[in-house]
Amino acid sequence: MATIKDFFKEREKRQNDPNVDYRERIRQHKLSVFIKSTVLIVSLVALIVILNIFWNEKSYTTSKVLESYPVSVVNGATAKNLGGSVLIYSKDGASCIDSKGKAVWNQSFEMQSPIVSINEDTVAIGDYNGRNIYVANSKGILGVVKTNLPIRDVAVSNNGVVAAVLDDVDVIRLFVYDGNSDTETPIVESKATMNKSGYPISVSLSPNGKIMMVSYFYVDSGNMKSSVSFYNFGEVGSNEVDNFVSGFDYVDTVMPYVSFPSSNTAFGVSDDRIVFFKGNEVPSNVATALLDEKALGVYHNSDYIGMVFLDTTGTALYRLDVYNAAGTKLSSTFFDMEFTDIVFNKDLFIVYGGSNCMISTVKGDIKFEGAFDKTVSLLLPTSSSYKFLLVTGDSLDTVELN
Repeated sequence: MATIKDFFKEREKRQNDPNVDYRERIRQHKLSVFIKSTVLIVSLVALIVILNIFWNEKSYTTSKVLESYPVSVVNGATAKNLGGSVLIYSKDGASCIDSKGKAVWNQSFEMQSPIVSINEDTVAIGDYNGRNIYVANSKGILGVVKTNLPIRDVAVSNNGVVAAVLDDVDVIRLFVYDGNSDTETPIVESKATMNKSGYPISVSLSPNGKIMMVSYFYVDSGNMKSSVSFYNFGEVGSNEVDNFVSGFDYVDTVMPYVSFPSSNTAFGVSDDRIVFFKGNEVPSNVATALLDEKALGVYHNSDYIGMVFLDTTGTALYRLDVYNAAGTKLSSTFFDMEFTDIVFNKDLFIVYGGSNCMISTVKGDIKFEGAFDKTVSLLLPTSSSYKFLLVTGDSLDTVELN
């Protein structure tokens, strides 16, 4: 019977054999490495496919609270997602708490009708007809913008740039500020009139603050029109009049909602269409989808846009149509739940209202339908697709689906 000692003697003999072809030995070694690498890659791919199939097929039926922290949301206050933290604001001020319920910052003010714009983890809060805009992110207060004209609308970028629509005699001013410190001086100024550009009814800034998108409404020769204009505050726009780089007109429609899902994609929704734009410097219209009915609400993340409609087929109360940022319609999902909000998280969307919740993939595969133990005023996604932060009337709970 051969022993380990015999094996090593035989291997040493082969190694010292002058007749051994070392080129063949090298070739066999390379072939062995190639085969092992191929097997490893195929195994990893197979594992990823299996996990993906498992996730696509897996559904959840219950939920449990992993952690809970006391939080008070007073009557009249509103809670919003601020980059994974919780923004709570009212007419008397605003505050931010982290995922553990710990206060990060607090800002007092007095407002009659707060206007709030959130871009990722940055927020701007202005008062309709007021003069001050408070700018903050999930880490702290950034600055206060003081205007000399009454505020009509506010938009903010993720890096603290603020666009303000201001009312002046016979004209509307569009001022852009650096909101990272207290300031009264705009870095960009423009004006709009009904006779020329029209009245700005919606404004949005890209997350990087480089592009501003404005939807104007105007009447031309008795015809109602909407115009979507893009302004570039970078090097490309500095060579253009008023930083204007592209614009698109739409006849017989009003476009009251425009937004940037990301720094190089944008979209606008009117009563008869949704239009999609793309471009880091000079956005262009890449797709248009005509609508047969008016959307009740618009929701999105950086990759997907969803619009809710009343269902007219008798299947359910509501229908949610989901598009990707390129303008391709991915799915239509019907549901009966009365909802407070719809949140997109990665390739999922979450519909919730009261204590009820429905979670689906953007392709329409339902992952969860059920109820939490408490009424939810705000649901925040986490890095895990099956864990969420829930703001209730008296707590901030981390909930896991099972």
